[in-house]
Amino acid sequence: MPDFTYERTFPAAAGLIAGIDEAGRGPWAGPVVAGAVIFPDLQISASLASKLDDSKKLTAAKREALFEELHASNAFISYGSASVEEIDRLNILQATFLAMRRAVESLPQKPDFALIDGNKVPPNLPCPAQFLIKGDALSLSVAAASIIAKVTRDRLMSELAKEFPYYGWEKNAGYGTKAHQEGLKAHGICVHHRKSYAPIKEYLK
Repeated sequence: MPDFTYERTFPAAAGLIAGIDEAGRGPWAGPVVAGAVIFPDLQISASLASKLDDSKKLTAAKREALFEELHASNAFISYGSASVEEIDRLNILQATFLAMRRAVESLPQKPDFALIDGNKVPPNLPCPAQFLIKGDALSLSVAAASIIAKVTRDRLMSELAKEFPYYGWEKNAGYGTKAHQEGLKAHGICVHHRKSYAPIKEYLK
């Protein structure tokens, strides 16, 4: 289970430590979203700490409940996104970095340090940072950020599904499921599809 071990490992541990994670690198449609969470003084209720984990390990209902609980806590929370156009223009890695920078820049207080889920640190962050492989399963701050990113993106995709109901985005969040593929065959692509992705390129031919 995640804890604050890594937050306390770095020289900036006396300051504000942000956890950063993303959601939506793999889907064929929609933006990529990053979450950023700071627990001031690394304070968190035992109840909330016991429930936080990598968002992929949690049910949608548990993620939704934790999303609300995080917003009701003392945490500083923000998110940033990069659009489909930015994904196609920059590539998904650079667009993910952009979303992470926007998430950090949107925090109500500037962090002294950031822990980034994954194996790379985005360039030009407004604070020093360290990557943490599988950080959402190790760090409470990163686990919280993973939930913020995932729930924010899932809600956004559900809204887009109301305008484009052919692809099942309210259930698959833009991933290449059977329902999504059948929608593409019947209706083609729409403005929210990532045209730089190989499966979508096939529908452009």
